[in-house]
Amino acid sequence: MLAGLAVGVPAIVGQVVRPLLKATLLLSLPIGVSALLVNIFFFPGGREVIFSLGPVTATVEGVQFALEILLRILVISGAVTLFYLGTRPAELVVDLERRGVSPRVSFVTHATASAVPQIAQRALTIIDAQRARGLDTQGGLASRVRGIVPIVGPVILGSIAEVEERSMALEARAFTRPGRRSLLWHPPDSAAQRLLRWGLVVALALLIVARTAGWAP
Repeated sequence: MLAGLAVGVPAIVGQVVRPLLKATLLLSLPIGVSALLVNIFFFPGGREVIFSLGPVTATVEGVQFALEILLRILVISGAVTLFYLGTRPAELVVDLERRGVSPRVSFVTHATASAVPQIAQRALTIIDAQRARGLDTQGGLASRVRGIVPIVGPVILGSIAEVEERSMALEARAFTRPGRRSLLWHPPDSAAQRLLRWGLVVALALLIVARTAGWAP
């Protein structure tokens, strides 16, 4: 048992923890840096000055508030990333439709969940194609900036074309017909999963009540 656990921990770290941390940091970096700078140097009411840089002043209160905001951003990004790493979009759509959700809503959910991986894969393909045509994407900062437009343009146009093709394919398969569809398969839902799911719902409700009543910070 201990040997199996020792073998399973590195697999979990490699398959879940590392991609989770990497994606969370990538998603949080732009807004996190801006939130840190704004709150550190422009926090209203700060009294304990750390240092001054021209017209702006960094305060202890600003640093504390900036770190709190950064922690919230990391938690939100991590929760969203963990959900998409642990949930297959196709299974999510089938289960939503099985529970009575509109097929249109299910399709929008699937498109949203699969948009980022598809765009990332398309971008890598376009980058390789542009490099084969002589585009410099690994040089200095100026070369990288010049290479943005030849990459972003085809990515956006390809995404739009793919959405149109998918919409036409769904229309050809009577996607908008009225009534519920007969599903041939749905993901398994064990008693333990249902118990855990309802436990999380109850815990969330208790947390909201505690925050509203002032019992929790």
